[in-house]
Amino acid sequence: MFLHHSPFWLKAFFPGFIWRMPTREKKIYLTFDDGPIPDITEFVIDTLNQFKAKATFFCIGNNVEKHPNVFQQLIDNQHSIGNHTFNHMNGWKTEDAVYLDNIKKCEAQLNLQTNLFRPPYGRIRKSQSRVVRKERQIIMWDVLSGDFSKEITQKICLKKSIQYARPGSIVLFHDSVKAAPNMQYALPRFLEHFSSEGYTFEAMAMK
Repeated sequence: MFLHHSPFWLKAFFPGFIWRMPTREKKIYLTFDDGPIPDITEFVIDTLNQFKAKATFFCIGNNVEKHPNVFQQLIDNQHSIGNHTFNHMNGWKTEDAVYLDNIKKCEAQLNLQTNLFRPPYGRIRKSQSRVVRKERQIIMWDVLSGDFSKEITQKICLKKSIQYARPGSIVLFHDSVKAAPNMQYALPRFLEHFSSEGYTFEAMAMK
């Protein structure tokens, strides 16, 4: 069970997190979690290039270590990079010291300057977030495509993503094996739909 659109009460409970970018311009901020993965991340890069779109990739350090060439393609194509921990850790189930060390391990693996962080599963304790926010922005989302779910069809994934996106939306897809069937269907159609309405697709600043 998940919500395709982040409700106001959830945003109010975590007021220091970034849920949506403050703009009325026709801009959407596409984000991708859990890569880089060969073929799948490369599909995303190629699809974004077709629409002259930029995005932000929240990378797992272990995947960067295993697939450095794919990670380099993200940098070469001028997409933004965010920290997604080294081992895709669930903050609710992890001791603070272990969780924070895993973030630092991912940071070392990325080997670049970025203050963008997204907690895996969106789950992070307040005690953890207080430390993380001293040096990083915690980036959440206001549109969850649900591409990872076996409970929804490709068409529903696309429909709900389009339905809730608006100027400034942070939209979450996944460049992962599990999400690939839904994502590979929905992403090009999502880009085509909003491009036809005059939207551009922006990467977040890594500062």
